[in-house]
Amino acid sequence: MSEHLELINSFYSSFQKRDAEGMAACYHENIQFSDPAFPDLKGKMAGNMWRMLCSQAKNFELTFSDVSVTGNTGKAYWEAKYDFSRTGRRVHNKIHATFEFSDGKIIKHVDDFDFWKWSQMALGAPGLMLGWSGFLRNKVSTMANKGLEKYCLDNGF
Repeated sequence: MSEHLELINSFYSSFQKRDAEGMAACYHENIQFSDPAFPDLKGKMAGNMWRMLCSQAKNFELTFSDVSVTGNTGKAYWEAKYDFSRTGRRVHNKIHATFEFSDGKIIKHVDDFDFWKWSQMALGAPGLMLGWSGFLRNKVSTMANKGLEKYCLDNGF
């Protein structure tokens, strides 16, 4: 198994255990992370996002599959089931991840999922009506990033 393949497997195995430190250890110090809620996290903030999410996860399950690597890039498919903290609603999110590697670590990580489907599960009727819009995506992203900033301040990061 290649070192990059092992790195992705280690990342998701740590995630299954809600081991954010194990996840962050897979990241390069100059990591760039992006998903619909956190479109531009860099460096320590990416690891701190996983620390926050793992510490707040309720009724959490994760599976991953289709891990592959070609040269300095990789991809994986993963599914997360959890209770969304703001509403208590059950979410089953299906995510396609892509990776780039440098110096034996993940330097770029992009998670892609259907934000409209996610917003319907997480938010109910507002997600159904507005989940397709940039307005709701921006509002969710702003709230998520404010939550991350507060988490970092509260925990000395």
